[in-house]
Amino acid sequence: MATKLKGVDVVTVGVGLTATILAQELAATGLKVVGLERGRWRDTDPDFAMPGAHDELKYVRRHELMQDLSKETITFRNNANELALPMRDLGSFRPGEGVGGAAVHWGAVTWRFFPWDFQTKTKTLERYGPKQVAEDCTMQDWGVTYEELEPHFDRFEYLYGVSGKAGNLKGKIVEGGNRFEGPRSREFPNPPLKTPHSSALFARAAQSLSYKTFPVPSAANSRAYKNEYGQTINACVYCGYCQFFACEMGAKASPQTTVLPVLMQNKNFELRTMCNVVKVNLDSEKKRAVSVTYVDSRGREFEQPAELILLTSYVLNNCRLMLLSGIGKPYDPVANTGVVGRNYAYQTPSNVNLFFDDKVLNGFMGAGGNATGIDDFNGDNFDHTGLGFIGGGNINCGSGATRPIEVRPVPPGTPRWGSEWKKAVAKYFTRSCSIAIQGACQSYRGNYLDLDPTYRDAYGLPLLRMTFDRRENEHKMSVYITNKAAEIGKAMGASKMNVNPRTGKYTIVPYQSTHNTGGTVMGADPNTSVVNKYLQSWDVHNVFAISAGAFPQNGGYNPTGTVGALTFQALEAIKTKYLKRPGALV
Repeated sequence: MATKLKGVDVVTVGVGLTATILAQELAATGLKVVGLERGRWRDTDPDFAMPGAHDELKYVRRHELMQDLSKETITFRNNANELALPMRDLGSFRPGEGVGGAAVHWGAVTWRFFPWDFQTKTKTLERYGPKQVAEDCTMQDWGVTYEELEPHFDRFEYLYGVSGKAGNLKGKIVEGGNRFEGPRSREFPNPPLKTPHSSALFARAAQSLSYKTFPVPSAANSRAYKNEYGQTINACVYCGYCQFFACEMGAKASPQTTVLPVLMQNKNFELRTMCNVVKVNLDSEKKRAVSVTYVDSRGREFEQPAELILLTSYVLNNCRLMLLSGIGKPYDPVANTGVVGRNYAYQTPSNVNLFFDDKVLNGFMGAGGNATGIDDFNGDNFDHTGLGFIGGGNINCGSGATRPIEVRPVPPGTPRWGSEWKKAVAKYFTRSCSIAIQGACQSYRGNYLDLDPTYRDAYGLPLLRMTFDRRENEHKMSVYITNKAAEIGKAMGASKMNVNPRTGKYTIVPYQSTHNTGGTVMGADPNTSVVNKYLQSWDVHNVFAISAGAFPQNGGYNPTGTVGALTFQALEAIKTKYLKRPGALV
């Protein structure tokens, strides 16, 4: 039986990017906040110190900073006619575990979704009509606009010290920035990162094809920077160990470098690590949450009462906890009813590998987001008439992930092993680069999350079951955009190329991106969404689900910047509206 503890004002389930911001702001108002984190404490010193910080086997192959699948995993299938089986090894995506969550090992690329992304359904139907959209596509508007989120994008970027170049300042197009971005109120807090050789080659080639290039925005800070909480984020040294790694320099923005040092000093905040929340407990009418139940590292069960419960864990865990707790009606794809688990989406990444005989690129030096990109084929920035798909993706080329164990690029036709393979690896390790495409993914009736009827976790609870496959829309889009990237690669002077569009059946095995979205989607209609525009549960007013699970479909960008903006919007609503009059905000 659970030991009942003294009640507090706020509980966060997970202590990562969103939770640290929310806890800092709410604790500063005098509220008592408890952060429950199922993983352990981690900090720049000593956990991220050299020389161990660059251990590829530990962090990339053995997943030191990521979810422990021996305790909890998911089951996966491509469609409802298949048997879902447990994911035994982290492959396609890699959720984090421990204080800081996935924001410790993220690659630091920090975008704002386009204004179009927030009104995908409305804008698509207006421009193309219903025939452009697949019959089983369940895309929808977000219930919030870019204009509403702009101040929150701005605050997040200044908190995390994002490096970049504005392309649209208050509606005025600025040369050198991204002309396709939504209007921003001011310049980035830091200038762009240095331009690697591969990016310079890409920019020259793309511009020769009349595309507009710009530096990719990154939270790997280009210079030492002090944020609003007085925390200094150091300058990047371009070591090339960003994605999957913590930053030993404290130069990649994360909860550890931006918020935690000041939050941990606040007497109104208490952090409890190694505490796995297994349920949100509701009152007899199922309209209000009264507490959470968690299990600590010794197997003891506790009940923590709270007035406000913030679900701030990863996308998949937020959805699973709502299903386990009976918050909202589970989605049924056959009847097309219910909402929790609906509109799960992923992304559609692809790439073009380039090989040169006359250039040395030193791709092992770089940083997260250390790239130059184009958005000419992202979102609805180009005419889709007759193409058979909607959406698009960012195309970029840069330097920052050519590490010796995981990256061994060789041209097409190279043997897979033996002396010829070794010669090709030695030759092209410093004579190759990749053009990356971060493709969008629409939502479909048959792609969803629910509780698995067979498999259970270490606590005896049902695992989350993922049913997902990309559709013809994503395959056509990937082929089209990847071929555009190949044209740029040819203009860069590559002697050989591997062109790799994303087609065929989705597999959960090779890594693709940790950009899972949906399951707890936001919207203006409770019949098709789990949370409202403030990420507040339609059914249980004192529960907020704050993650990329709110995205009704996924765009052609990394999601973190938009998650940050949604966090600050939810925070503002809680502080200015909910705390004054608890109840439904919409």
